[in-house]
Amino acid sequence: MEHILKGGSYKNLDGKGSFAMFDAKDMIPKKINVKKHLEPLCRHFEIESHKVLNKHTNSDLLKQPEKMPNSEETALLSMDDIELKNIQLQLPSSRRYSDAILEERVHTDRGDVSVVVQGDRSKPAILTYHDIGLNCTSFQALFNYVDMRALLENFCVYHVNAPGQEHDALTLRDEYIYPTMDELANQINYVMVHFGFKTFIGFGVGFGANVLARFALSNSEKVDALTLINCTSSQAGWIEWAFQKMNCRALRSRGMTQNVIDYLMWHHFGRFPEDRNQDLVQVYRSYFMRSVNPVNLAMLLESYTSRTDLGISRDGPSIKVPVLNITGALSPHVEDTVTFNGRLQPSNSTWMKISDSAMVLEEQPQKISEAFRLFLQGEGYVAPLSPTKIVAFRRLSDASRRRPCRHSPVIRITENPISEAVVC
Repeated sequence: MEHILKGGSYKNLDGKGSFAMFDAKDMIPKKINVKKHLEPLCRHFEIESHKVLNKHTNSDLLKQPEKMPNSEETALLSMDDIELKNIQLQLPSSRRYSDAILEERVHTDRGDVSVVVQGDRSKPAILTYHDIGLNCTSFQALFNYVDMRALLENFCVYHVNAPGQEHDALTLRDEYIYPTMDELANQINYVMVHFGFKTFIGFGVGFGANVLARFALSNSEKVDALTLINCTSSQAGWIEWAFQKMNCRALRSRGMTQNVIDYLMWHHFGRFPEDRNQDLVQVYRSYFMRSVNPVNLAMLLESYTSRTDLGISRDGPSIKVPVLNITGALSPHVEDTVTFNGRLQPSNSTWMKISDSAMVLEEQPQKISEAFRLFLQGEGYVAPLSPTKIVAFRRLSDASRRRPCRHSPVIRITENPISEAVVC
C-alpha cells in the first residue's frame, strides 16, 4: 500500500510489520519497525509531515495530497507567519493619558515640583499624589478606565510629582536638602496659587496619602474630601527604619539593586504577586530597574522614614474633611489603614478593603472608580452619568457624540451611600 502523507513523504507498508520512508528531498529509504508502536509512530509521522509542509514551498508538493484537508487544517494553512521581534513591554513611564495633558513646573520655597494637568482648568479640581518609587503615571490605569473617564468630564486633575520623582528627572544636587513630609505638604499651597484653584478633592496613595493627610490637617478649608489608599498615620517602626536605611545606602552607592526592587515590589504588591498577574509584575520590575532615579528615590525614602506621627485621634484633633480610606486585602499595609481608621471620626470616614488585590489602582480600577463615584455623590457632587448612561458611554466610540454633563454645587445628597465599612 503506497500513498503520500500531506505532500511531505512517501511510505510503503509491507506484510511483515515494517515500512520504508522516503524523504521528499533525497528519497533515501529508512527502515523502521512499527509492530509494537504503530499508532504512536503514525501520529509522530503525521506531525513531521506538517513540518515538511511548512518548510517546503514547492507548489507541486501542495497539489499531491490524497486526503483533502479539513476545516481546521485549511485555517492553519491560510495563516501567515507572525514575527514578534518588535514586541516590547509597555512601562508605566511610556504610557500616555487619553486626554490632552500639560506638564508645568511650579516654583516653591523648597525647589520646583512637576505638575501634570489633565482636563479643563475651569472645572473643580482633583489633586493626586503618588507613592514611593512611582510618579503621576501610576494613576493612569485608574483615570483611563472608561467609568472614571466618564466621571472626570466634570473635573480637572492635577497630578503632583514629588521633587525629583518625575519621568526622566535629573539627579538632585548633593547639597540639596530634601523637604520633610510637612514641607512637601506645604508645597501644595504653591500649586494651588499657581493654577488658581481654591479647593480640591485629594487622591493619594501610600507616601502621597500621608502628604495629603498632613495638608488637610493644617488646611482643612482648602480640602473638600480625601480618598487615601494605604495611608499610614504613625511614624516609622524599627523594622521599616532599618530596611529603608539599607535601601538608601544601596541606592546611593550601587544604584537600583535587586534587594531594593524586591522591597518596592513587596511595598506595592505584597507577597507572591506573580500568582495574581505575572505580566503586571514584570512591567513594574522593569520600570523600577530602568526608569527610577536611584539617588532621588533615596532622598525621598529618607524623608518618608523620618516622618512624624500625624497626631490625630477620635477624642482630640482629627481630619475634619470626609475621608474614604481604602486598602487591598493582599496589601502589606492593611493594619496601617485599620489604625488610621481608628483615629478618624466615624461620622465622616469610610474604610474599604478591596478583595483579591494589593495595588488596587492597577488590579481593581473598576472597583475604585465605582467607590470614588459613590463617595463624591455622598459628599454632594452630582455624578456626571447614571449607571445606565455609563453603559451608553462605553458604547460610544465617537467622542463628539458624548453629551457633556455639568457639575452643580447646589444639589446635596445628605446620606452617604457607602457610609459603613465595605468589603468589595
